[in-house]
Amino acid sequence: MKLFLFLLLTATSGLAGEWTIPLAGNTYRTAPAPGSGMNREGKLVWSNPEEVHSIYVHIDQPATFDVALRGASPTPVRWKLASASQSFEIEAEGADAKEYPVGKIKVAKAGYLKLDLSGLKKGGANFGEISDLILQSGNDDLKLHFVKSNKGNMFYWGRRGPSVHLGYQVPKGKNIEWAYSEITVPKGEDPIGSYFMANGFGQGYFGFQVKSPTERWVLFSVWSPFKTNNPNAIPEKDRVTTLAKGRNVRAQKFGGEGSGGQSFLKYPWQAGKTYRFLTRVQPSEDDTTVYTSWFGDKEAGEWQLIASFRRPRTKVHLTGFHSFLENFSVNFGAEKRLGLYGNQWVCDTSGNWHEITRARFTADATARGGHRLDYAGGTKDGVFFMKNGGFFDDRVEFDQWFEKPSNPETKPTIDFKNLPKGEPVAK
Repeated sequence: MKLFLFLLLTATSGLAGEWTIPLAGNTYRTAPAPGSGMNREGKLVWSNPEEVHSIYVHIDQPATFDVALRGASPTPVRWKLASASQSFEIEAEGADAKEYPVGKIKVAKAGYLKLDLSGLKKGGANFGEISDLILQSGNDDLKLHFVKSNKGNMFYWGRRGPSVHLGYQVPKGKNIEWAYSEITVPKGEDPIGSYFMANGFGQGYFGFQVKSPTERWVLFSVWSPFKTNNPNAIPEKDRVTTLAKGRNVRAQKFGGEGSGGQSFLKYPWQAGKTYRFLTRVQPSEDDTTVYTSWFGDKEAGEWQLIASFRRPRTKVHLTGFHSFLENFSVNFGAEKRLGLYGNQWVCDTSGNWHEITRARFTADATARGGHRLDYAGGTKDGVFFMKNGGFFDDRVEFDQWFEKPSNPETKPTIDFKNLPKGEPVAK
């Protein structure tokens, strides 16, 4: 009876020794350029024989798998599936989806397994469609991590990859008015979709991002206290207003992740150079708070105003000082990015600077749910760092504190009175 129950549970759960990996949440076009071949039904459909679509799944130990693909093609096609050391060709034909056996794949070590899928022959306009990779193993102790379903729109979030954060320990009992930090992005660690956020606070964020091969932004945003993803739904009394903006800066409302005021400057920042970020938080007696941010090339010694916003129903000094690293492009979630976050300081309302040497490394639901394990953070060469994407294996556990060496000589020297004031914005 016990044996019967065990077999019944194993058959109905589909978990022990067999895993179905939906391509919709775990596959990227990796050649000839990053992208996607997924259609609206979550199936891979492609026609270019030069394209390679890479499937990623993390395994916790060496393993041998029996591999199959679930797909369909009304005309004869030949697919190719390859790992680092093995390659298979699969003949497929049939309008109805079914499983096509591939063969046995041996994986020599724990970590991310990458399987490259391409098309060798097609009888029609494309190479058919493939929905799932199926892996079977006789090892019941084996654990696999991948995006298992689209619950909570996880195919989208999983393809973007995990976001990571550094929460800075600021001095207690001080009213903090200014936040200063620096970011250096090493060369080659700045793929499209990267947002290196420097000065985050309880009501907004400030950093720079890679929008396209030819366009980069410095971005500063403040949320409205009215909770909505539709900026047009915010009552007039709850709207974030723009007080001033820098030269060539565009200020506008934004939505989709909460709503509020957003400003951005198209600026050709470069990997390998260090940039500095300065944010001022000024509460007012009328229960509003003004947030102002400046940006500059550290080596050039420049400061330029990005924008100044007034947030209603808010009377606070700096709260929740943090940084983060995220990817906002689903097609570039297989690309690795790395940011060096250094020289964080805060200045209180008495004009005293305080160095930040401790930070807590945390991660989002994509990481916490085990959907993606390619994230890391900590200290490196005297600064904090964060890394994500690219399906690397040197993961760092989140929810731990890191400390970097103190360096009082790096205290900022800023002439607050002569910082650029920018252009006032007409009401």
